[in-house]
Amino acid sequence: MSKPKPVFKSLQRKLWLRRWSISAPRMTIKNHLPWPLRAVFIAIVVGLGGAMAMWAYDLGRSFTGFKPAVTSAQLVEVQEQLKQVSAERDKFQTTVNAAESQLNIEQSLQAQLSRQIKTLEAENTKLKEDLSFFESLLPTDTGAQGITIRRLKIEMVEPTQLRYRLLIMQGGKVAHDFIGNYQLVVTLMQGGKSAIMTLPKSDELEKFKLSFKHYQRIEGVFTVPEGAIVKSVQIKILEKGALRAQQSANL
Repeated sequence: MSKPKPVFKSLQRKLWLRRWSISAPRMTIKNHLPWPLRAVFIAIVVGLGGAMAMWAYDLGRSFTGFKPAVTSAQLVEVQEQLKQVSAERDKFQTTVNAAESQLNIEQSLQAQLSRQIKTLEAENTKLKEDLSFFESLLPTDTGAQGITIRRLKIEMVEPTQLRYRLLIMQGGKVAHDFIGNYQLVVTLMQGGKSAIMTLPKSDELEKFKLSFKHYQRIEGVFTVPEGAIVKSVQIKILEKGALRAQQSANL
């Protein structure tokens, strides 16, 4: 039987010395807590953290003046002020609406009165004209020819439109109707020079004819050149080309 080799013996010696030497592996002792105790411990820690957070939040609100009680009181006060302002606004709005209604009524009455005044003024003017017309019918010395021109009136109604009105009468003992025509001679300034315009034109002779026994009222409108200034208008009454009466009016 062969003897053990020196190398094998040396390896056994090393293993035996390592097992009983101080360099052997250390033993770790762990303290295991039951899971209910762990849950209670975690809850306590979380509760303390939440309490500290709430305490810090309340402390910050107290420093800045935004406490819950103060905010509620301010909200109630603001709501009361808003109600008062709304009530005053409604009151003022009612007053304004009443004032506007009264103003509209007064404006309507004023417009109505203005229309009535204009109507009365027009009626008054017409009455004056009628009175003047009837006064002109009173017996007067009409001259040898018996034709007179009464109430000649001219006025510019537009920058280039001139209106004329007149009353022609035949007085005395009237044996027959007057048959003739009238003529307008207009004196005006145009381009710094004096000019004369005679009406009617050749195509308007029919409009200027006269035929009456006692009187005839004449009214018409004619156009003057643009930029011309009318100075006067002369009316001529003609019978078979002979002048029977004439009258002038300045503008």
